[in-house]
Amino acid sequence: MSNIGSYETRHRTFSWKLAEGELEYGKSGNYNIGYFCTDRIGELGNGTRVGLIWEGFTGEVRRYTYDDLRIHSNAFAIMLRQLGLQPGDRICIFMDRIPELYISFIGILKMGGIAQPLFSAFGEEALAMRLEDAETKAILTTRKHLGKVRRTRPSLPHLTRTIVVDAGDRPLERGEIAFSMEKAQRVENIEIAKVTPETPSVLHYTSGTTGKPKGALHVHSSIIAQHITTKWVLDLQDDEIYWCTADPGWVTGTSYGIIGPWACGVTQAVLDAGFSAHKWYAFIEKHNVTVWYSAPTAIRLLMKEGLEPVGKHNLSSLRHLVSVGEPLNAEAVIWSEKAFGRPFHDSYWQTETGSIMISNYPGMKIKPGSMGKPFPGITAAVVNPKTFEPITTAGTVGLIAIKPGWPSMFRTYWNNQETYEKKFKNGWYISGDRSSVDADGYFWFVGRDDDVINTAGHLVGPFEIESALLEHPAVAESAAVGKPDPINMEVVKAFIALKPGNQKSDDLTIDIMNFIRKKLSPLAMPQEVEYVDSLPKTRSGKIMRRLLRAKEWGEEIGDVSTLEND
Repeated sequence: MSNIGSYETRHRTFSWKLAEGELEYGKSGNYNIGYFCTDRIGELGNGTRVGLIWEGFTGEVRRYTYDDLRIHSNAFAIMLRQLGLQPGDRICIFMDRIPELYISFIGILKMGGIAQPLFSAFGEEALAMRLEDAETKAILTTRKHLGKVRRTRPSLPHLTRTIVVDAGDRPLERGEIAFSMEKAQRVENIEIAKVTPETPSVLHYTSGTTGKPKGALHVHSSIIAQHITTKWVLDLQDDEIYWCTADPGWVTGTSYGIIGPWACGVTQAVLDAGFSAHKWYAFIEKHNVTVWYSAPTAIRLLMKEGLEPVGKHNLSSLRHLVSVGEPLNAEAVIWSEKAFGRPFHDSYWQTETGSIMISNYPGMKIKPGSMGKPFPGITAAVVNPKTFEPITTAGTVGLIAIKPGWPSMFRTYWNNQETYEKKFKNGWYISGDRSSVDADGYFWFVGRDDDVINTAGHLVGPFEIESALLEHPAVAESAAVGKPDPINMEVVKAFIALKPGNQKSDDLTIDIMNFIRKKLSPLAMPQEVEYVDSLPKTRSGKIMRRLLRAKEWGEEIGDVSTLEND
């Protein structure tokens, strides 16, 4: 029997008070996420249960009980306090998927800081942009990424502390502190920061179509939604071995790669190694993974490898499979039933929503290709893009909209309240995604309503890529759009007009690609470059990405009345 039981019954009888009761949120005045992910599990008598199984790229395995997680996160909290950091300070985590990433996240919350996890593949410009916007006070990193951090520091007056978690005996520069989680004094209990449900907890950056990346600010009560959706959508039960493949630099990796599973007190497994079908299947087999939360891009890559690698591994431990980050094509659902004997269940949500909004639930009939139905307690609709009134005709495409009020909804964009307020129309949160709803209430994703590029489930803002392209000495004008890709859903394509004296060539293309890879991240790197004499622009000078994207997707160009005359 699944945790959610009958979806119809849950949907009819649900209240967020019920979800608070499941978590005992606020009991004894505790509202801090850090407490609920470690200390509370020990108080329930499960302190000796393994909370984290970590495997590195060399095959090294480390295990941490919930007592270990509590004590190590205490050490991080004490260290940050001793450095003079205060509740409300933004503290960045910039490291690969090592145990210190996951445990320091909890430590930051325990001392009252705002955790700011960033993807470790970011280049120094992408890193600096986000640290500057948040006025980040401290950053936790490793020797591998220390060079990038050092090169950003001169432009970041607020960044006063760099904590290196694997420094060893290597010399550090001024403002850098060595800290070993394993060697730190073991402190059983600390005074966990007193917070309210509305105290800020996590700052996640997401890219938009224009301007700088936006920091979506979440609060401690987000755990109410993250806990109950983890329990009911991912169906985590007491004896699970759970694997979320997302990096905590993205919201999935924190909501469902840290907070949700640890609030449920289950064992979660982390693989810090690159993708390969053999590595992934071997990891599932070795650690007896029962619930697997992954991205459609990864599923499509596994499909590409075929069924033969599946047969070389014992994957009988798998009980429930869920996908996230982008639409799950029907073929992937059908293939997973052949490969693993059970389908992947799609789930839909965003950085801004903080938790799953729409999903195919355990025990519910799956319509391959559909996102499913709204979570109990979530009122979702498809609304008219102009009037923002709900569309009642089945199959008509509109914007996905959600009634505000769920606990994990972001509370603002950092230093950008104006943009935040634009996300709400006619009493709805407007997602920016287009969908239809069928006669049975199932949602069917259509696409983004703006120019954001969804590559492998991660949103990449074209403005950031274009700004970086213009810094290349050969580039005069640039535009970045998403183009269809069978594996990653979309990849970045750059349109470039060269400065006089430069000629297009394969060598120049490779140089431009690597330039973006180093400045921003591998996700932002164009997979294709097309050289043009000029870019289509409006009379006011704004590049009309819509025209370029329509060409790549074979869509109608639509209204071009604002296009400048050549």
